[in-house]
Amino acid sequence: MTWLIGHLLAVCTGISLGLLGGGGSVLALPILVYVMGVPTKSAIAMTLLVIGSVSLLGTIPHWKKGNINLKTAFIFGSATMVGAFLGARLATLPFVTATFQMLLFATLMLLAAAFMIRRSAQIDNPDYKARDRQKNLTLYPQPVCRYCWLWLMSEGIAVGVLTGLVGVGGGFAIVPALVLLGKIPMVQAIATSLLIIFLNSVAGLLGYLGHISVDWQLTLSFAFAAALGTLIGSYLGQFVSAKQLQKGFGYFLLAIATLVLIQNRHILHNFLTPKGNSIIPAEKTINRTEVN
Repeated sequence: MTWLIGHLLAVCTGISLGLLGGGGSVLALPILVYVMGVPTKSAIAMTLLVIGSVSLLGTIPHWKKGNINLKTAFIFGSATMVGAFLGARLATLPFVTATFQMLLFATLMLLAAAFMIRRSAQIDNPDYKARDRQKNLTLYPQPVCRYCWLWLMSEGIAVGVLTGLVGVGGGFAIVPALVLLGKIPMVQAIATSLLIIFLNSVAGLLGYLGHISVDWQLTLSFAFAAALGTLIGSYLGQFVSAKQLQKGFGYFLLAIATLVLIQNRHILHNFLTPKGNSIIPAEKTINRTEVN
């Protein structure tokens, strides 16, 4: 039953990805961890394969339309691949705990949720025009573009490290970077980001191999279910406006991030609790009982 529920949710993840064009893949990690019971580090590696497969599938229609900018994909993608590999190797070190990775993942989900909610609010604004969409990147810090290629490479490494650490594609950060730093149109940025996410996922997965155990049968079946959902979502996108779904999905991500934080609340409690208020050790409690 757990296997069936997990794969049905994988299909739903793919549907959301097909409808929205991005963001839905972040649901793969909490499904694998909290529904399928996969250890966090293994689940992150499996998520990278899922994200990579659905992103590669998404590049096909864009490739046919000629929207992928290969030069920018090579420049930015080479940096993100290095970062993803290093992030994955960093995640295998003993001091990077599974709890830390899930808390970092929840934080990134909160940022993604805020971005989607804010963007949907801007689109709903009657003063918002389609031609302003490329310029309307107010959530993204404006760079000093004297050396834009250097900014592009440095951000690529940072996004890649996050991909390797927590298994997120980072599309909400890649697309603005390609527009502002890579100087390419929004349509090309969206298409190129899918190819870059695929390259990130491959590099991150290679960084994990040999250091963790991966259930390949579950990974492949989960990726297949997500890819199937992506095709369904792409078909439904002809009848459903993605703009109407962005705000709702943003709040849904907000709820999932909150649940992840609640699941790891004991770590936050221990971090926030002053040492002076720590609980009396068990052996001292026993001694006091004996005296009484």
